[in-house]
Amino acid sequence: MEVINNISQLRKSLALHRSKGQTIGLVPTMGALHEGHASLVRRSVKENDVTVVSVFLNPTQFNDPKDLERYPRTLDADCQLLEECGADIVFAPSVKEIYPEPDTRQFSYPPTDSVMEGAMRPGHFNGVCQIVSKLFSYVEPDRAYFGEKDYQQIAVIRRMVEDLGFKLQIVPCPVVRQDDGLALSSRNTLLTKKERVTAANIYRILNESRSLGLTVQQTHDYVVDEINKIPGLEVQYFSIVDGDSLADVNSWDDAQSIVGCITVFCGSKPIRLIDHIRYI
Repeated sequence: MEVINNISQLRKSLALHRSKGQTIGLVPTMGALHEGHASLVRRSVKENDVTVVSVFLNPTQFNDPKDLERYPRTLDADCQLLEECGADIVFAPSVKEIYPEPDTRQFSYPPTDSVMEGAMRPGHFNGVCQIVSKLFSYVEPDRAYFGEKDYQQIAVIRRMVEDLGFKLQIVPCPVVRQDDGLALSSRNTLLTKKERVTAANIYRILNESRSLGLTVQQTHDYVVDEINKIPGLEVQYFSIVDGDSLADVNSWDDAQSIVGCITVFCGSKPIRLIDHIRYI
């Protein structure tokens, strides 16, 4: 497995693979890798001749400097996991390598990028589009793999791919959960043992809400009220939306695909956790 830190070396290595007619898969990550990331890498390894995993903590998608500062950094452990998964290339550049000067590009894809995370974290998806578009241009992958835990992010990236004309396939991969239902996340490592147990209630309540036979509004209120009753949890938002456009729905008949997307603060610090549930 190669560990590459600069763009020119990455392009040189990939040009050699491409000259042999080999297909290339890309798994973009911010590091602090876990089994969820590993599942993406293993799928890419299965479906492509060469798998590139980027490990880059992208500063432009953090609107809260404290959140960026707290984000775990575990490159040595990440590389060990990636080698075990069969990755061929790890691209782990410095911030200066990616942003030798400020990226002033502006991306806008409403309503997909202006609701939920877009509303709560101004500039977040612009930063996501900046880094992902850069990675796509460096790697020129045939397929790029993203976890569905970041449901809205995939929707935004699809819009960006269409807008910029990238010739690649976006491959969404199912959420990987622990036995109690908690979605795997790098942020979970920031939770205490007690907070970790508490956080499992998020998915439990989301899952319960699917079988109650309530209206959309009643379902929304049930989820928010039940989660907020639990000490140590506070809902920032819960939106029930069209699974494609992410526009709000008022009835279960409003769309062929309906998803509930949620962000919850957990613990005393607090740690911000996201999840989603598919209703239809």
